[in-house]
Amino acid sequence: MNESAPKVKSYFSLIKFSHTVFALPFALIGFFLALTMSTTRFSWSLLGLVILCMVFARSAAMGFNRYIDRRYDAANPRTAIREIPAGIISTRNALFFVILNCALFILTTWFINPICFQLSPVALIIILGYSYTKRFTALCHLILGIGLSLAPIGAFLAVTGKFNIMPLMYSFAVLCWVSGFDMIYALQDEEFDRSQNLRSIPVWLGKKRTLILSSFLHLGSALLVIQAGVYAGFGILYWIGASIFILLLIYQHFIVKPHDLSRINLAFMTLNGIASIIFSVFVISELWFRHLGTTFHGF
Repeated sequence: MNESAPKVKSYFSLIKFSHTVFALPFALIGFFLALTMSTTRFSWSLLGLVILCMVFARSAAMGFNRYIDRRYDAANPRTAIREIPAGIISTRNALFFVILNCALFILTTWFINPICFQLSPVALIIILGYSYTKRFTALCHLILGIGLSLAPIGAFLAVTGKFNIMPLMYSFAVLCWVSGFDMIYALQDEEFDRSQNLRSIPVWLGKKRTLILSSFLHLGSALLVIQAGVYAGFGILYWIGASIFILLLIYQHFIVKPHDLSRINLAFMTLNGIASIIFSVFVISELWFRHLGTTFHGF
C-alpha cells in the first residue's frame, strides 16, 4: 500500500489532475443549463457519468501528450523532471494508461445516450490530435482550446441529446479563453521550441505580439460570456460571476510582461483556475434560483 500510493500520485502528476479546474466547471455549467432547458430531471448518476467522461477524456489527452512529447520533455530543462523522462513512469505504462482511459471514456458515453457514444471517437481524435499539432502549426493553442471547448457542449448533449446555441456560446468562450492563456504559458518555452523547430504563437510572433493576440482572444471570451448572459436574460448572480471572471482575465495581462515572465504560473494556473470555478458557481447558482422547485425536483 505504501508503494502504490506514490505510484498513484505520479499518475495524477503526469496528467496534471489539478488542471481539471479549467474545463470541468464549464461542463457543469452545460449540465445544469441543459436541465433548465429540458424536461429532464436531475440525476446523480448522470452527473457522475458526465464527470467521469471529463476525467477519462482529460486523462487520456494529457497522458498522450506526455507520451508523444517525451523526447522534447527530456531535452527541455523545465520539463525534464516530468514522470516519463525522469523514469518515474515507463513509456509502456504511460501508453497503457492512455489506452485504458480512452476505453473508459467511450464505455462511459455508452451509458449516457446514443449521440454521446457516437461522437466519442470524434472527441478523442480532437483531444489526442492536439499533441501532434505543435509539430506543424503555430495554431496548436487553438486546437487545445477546441478540445476543452467540447466540455459544455458534451455535458449539454448528455442531458438533452440535442445541440443548442447556449452551450455553443460557452464553448466558444472556452475556446478563446483557453487558447489565450495557453499562448501566455507557451512564452516560457519560446527559445526551446524554436531550437527544436516546434511551432507556437510565441515562436511565430514573439513575446509582445503574442500577449497582444492573447488579450484579443480574452476580449472575445469576455464578450461571449456577456452575450450569453444577455441572450438568456440572466440576473444579478450571473453578472457577479461574469464580472469576476472578466476581471481575472484582465488582471493576468497586467502581471505577465514581455520582459517579465516570472508570474506566468500565477496567471496560468491560479488566476484561470479561480476564474473558472467562481464563474461556474455563480452561473449554477443563478440557474438554481431561477428554476428552484421546477426543473430540479429530484435534487
